Amino acid sequence: MNLNDYQKLALRTARSTDAKDELFHLLLGLCGEAGEIAEKMKKVVRDKNSDFASIDVEDLKKELGDVLWHIAAIANYFDISLDDIGETNIKKLASRLERGTLGGSGDNR
Repeated sequence: MNLNDYQKLALRTARSTDAKDELFHLLLGLCGEAGEIAEKMKKVVRDKNSDFASIDVEDLKKELGDVLWHIAAIANYFDISLDDIGETNIKKLASRLERGTLGGSGDNR
């Protein structure tokens, strides 16, 4: 499945972008879903001595899917395709690789 196909199918379950406070709703949802992943990883560190091999990969796929859904909906809010986001990100990373700036911090390195 390509990213634009995913976005189109995912948006069947999204509210209208005209809904009151929809962007805020989506942003909070994204943070919540990412937080669920972080919480699961925290418990692996705390309870399983950082044994990341013990992670339930099928459960992780579901949680990552929830994050992806929110990204697709937020992108749609601004009329951006997931393919465009992916292509832009790969170009940015390739540029950093070519310039030897993968390490470090800051968006414009």
